[in-house]
Amino acid sequence: MNEEVKKPAGKKKLELDPRLAEYRGIWVFIEHERGTPHTVSWELLGEARKLADKLGVQVAGVVMGAPGEATRNFCQEAFYHGADHCYLIEDPILKDYRNQPFTKAMTDLVIAYKPEILLLGATTLGRDLAGSVATTLLTGLTADCTELNIDVDIRSLLATRPTFGGSLLCTIQTLNYRPQMATIRPRVMAMPKRDTTRNGNITEAKLSMLETDIITKVLEFIPDANTSKVNLEYADIIVSGGKGLKKQENFQLIWELAKVLGAEVGATRPVVQSGWVEAMRQVGQTGKTVRPKLYIAAGISGAIQHRVGMDASDVIIAINSDPNAPIFDFATYGIVGNAMTILPALTKAFRKELSARSSEAVAA
Repeated sequence: MNEEVKKPAGKKKLELDPRLAEYRGIWVFIEHERGTPHTVSWELLGEARKLADKLGVQVAGVVMGAPGEATRNFCQEAFYHGADHCYLIEDPILKDYRNQPFTKAMTDLVIAYKPEILLLGATTLGRDLAGSVATTLLTGLTADCTELNIDVDIRSLLATRPTFGGSLLCTIQTLNYRPQMATIRPRVMAMPKRDTTRNGNITEAKLSMLETDIITKVLEFIPDANTSKVNLEYADIIVSGGKGLKKQENFQLIWELAKVLGAEVGATRPVVQSGWVEAMRQVGQTGKTVRPKLYIAAGISGAIQHRVGMDASDVIIAINSDPNAPIFDFATYGIVGNAMTILPALTKAFRKELSARSSEAVAA
């Protein structure tokens, strides 16, 4: 259903199905598991707020779960983060995520209330739900978007994502189908400021499904054994290395600098594919999207595949021996030189500075 389009030349107006006028408003699926909301939901509400203001429509959160105070609290949090309204479906069947009942609940809501745009996080859960909802509703879905905008004239969502292996960015529109759907990875959009003065209305709906209608059953919940490991998306400081470091032994310089700074370690796809670090540390289109306060990139050229995963960082320091490397085009600060010489110098300088500060604190 997705269509890559170019605006018609001249003043020719694009003819859309008049039935699309029935659809109004922007919805965000509020994802949560085991009583904890996923922060990508709040990030999407902030982006939805911007889009809705351009269209002059309301933003609504969609909350589904088992009956309880926690579930209703997610509606209030949605208001604090930019929603005007919230659709709430509470049912014991929705205690744990299963595709069948969640798809039924979401598609029934869409058919009844007709939103023009539906946004979900590109998480494991969100991707699973988005695909089945789009298929059921016979509408378009643009996955893993890095930017969203609106063509106000035709009320069309402009969903931008990497394509051709990340070498290009394309903007996709879903013209004659509604709702227009997109998934966005965590940390791609900025977190909106939480405003506790905001409030809104809740519309409660019922799940038209019985437990006997559902094929899958939840027998036991087993926590992820990796939950205590690296969480790159939410690190404040990241030191990343690329194949410009030449060999795996040199990647130890990244680890040493990261240890001094209390930072996480990131890497490019070629580094991961070479087995220098584990896949969970990959930053980029096919890895993690990060938004740290400081991102140090050593031996990284800055190809678009990597850039889309880290260029929202507050400060980017690039170290590369090639003065024409693409990363210098968007880095905050650039150091042209050999990373194998510069990294140890930075580690030594930071260690000395932090040690001095520690001594001053003890003396005080």
